[in-house]
Amino acid sequence: MSIARILLLTAASLALCAQAQAAEPAAILDTYADIALAGYEDSLKTAQQLDAAIEALAADPTEGNLTAAREAWLAARVPYQQTEAFRFGNPIVDEWEGRVNAWPLDEGLIDYVDPSYGMESDTNQFYAVNIIANASVSAAGQTVDASEITPELIQSLQEIGGIEANVATGYHAIEFLLWGQDLNGTDAGAGARPATDFDTANCSNGNCDRRAAYLAAASDLLIADLEEMVANWQTDGAARAALTEESPEAGLSAILTGLGSLSYGELAGERMKLGLLLHDPEEEHDCFSDNTHNSHYYDVLGISNVYHGSYQRVDGSTVSGASLAEFVREKDAAVADEIEADLAATVEAATALKARAEAGEAYDQMIGEGNDEGNAVVQAVIDGLVKQTRSLERVIAALDLGGVTIEGSDSLDNPDAVFE
Repeated sequence: MSIARILLLTAASLALCAQAQAAEPAAILDTYADIALAGYEDSLKTAQQLDAAIEALAADPTEGNLTAAREAWLAARVPYQQTEAFRFGNPIVDEWEGRVNAWPLDEGLIDYVDPSYGMESDTNQFYAVNIIANASVSAAGQTVDASEITPELIQSLQEIGGIEANVATGYHAIEFLLWGQDLNGTDAGAGARPATDFDTANCSNGNCDRRAAYLAAASDLLIADLEEMVANWQTDGAARAALTEESPEAGLSAILTGLGSLSYGELAGERMKLGLLLHDPEEEHDCFSDNTHNSHYYDVLGISNVYHGSYQRVDGSTVSGASLAEFVREKDAAVADEIEADLAATVEAATALKARAEAGEAYDQMIGEGNDEGNAVVQAVIDGLVKQTRSLERVIAALDLGGVTIEGSDSLDNPDAVFE
């Protein structure tokens, strides 16, 4: 036998051994944690680039610098949305997530709003207190000293009064400050805040110094929050340790809890079907920037990344390793074929939605009443997500895993309740 033939057989044998080892649950968890770390590192890196763009805007508030800051925000959403697949199954992530990606928000808490927004709410006494315009606010028996806008101040405002819609921090607070309200309903157009809202020498809408301070504080806090999550997924990080504190099988259950809950209750239900049922642009995820098509697409991609054990970083490199896909294929090839086909179909549907938006019809237009074609494009993604969730349930059964709870949504499970 030739040396080349021996080397070829040896390489094949090693590859088979590696593949066998790759399908071990412990190795799958390692890949999962490595992808989480890479995704949060990329989210931190792009948030730092956003912060630099915000600093440039504050120093020179031109329309060009505002556009650059908006583009940096859009770029920052790409890696972050892919990390949402690590929610639900990981309590450390889920408890933290509201600080960085909570929505929808009652934006009158933060800044000026259009008169159509109204000045009071039966459920939220902080609905229109406008922290940027006021050095002190009192509501619901609480007085807030806002004389200096700092990360600590806006952190204290997050969900103030126990109201989830009081979102003061994270990506969507920054989005609102960069774009302003989208007052177009289901017609074309995103928010149109002018750069002069940050220009102390030529100030529009008042309080330009405080508005720039709020934007800077929100950006600083976002970076600090992302640094915390990066640390949680390091080799000695708390999230990585929690993943394996019981058993590798429990870790697999955590992975599938996250994939199923994001796929079904969160994305198909709360983020998509609810807005489609109501034809309500206020229910779109990135409502100020009209970037919702990308947020949904990258959520869908993130689910596929985790299942296949592979993530493409923002620098073009790839983090990959032992995967759930390999493990399921070893256990039940028919189930593996089914889930892989369903994941691919959902990515395809989300790609079509993204392409439609990029061709000129924003997501809030797609969900508008009477737009049958746009509604159908959104519904196709919802249908794909629901179908892949049913296949994920068959994966759970094939692997004989316990402790998996997939979150539901009234918009899918009890649509009549949405209209009550």
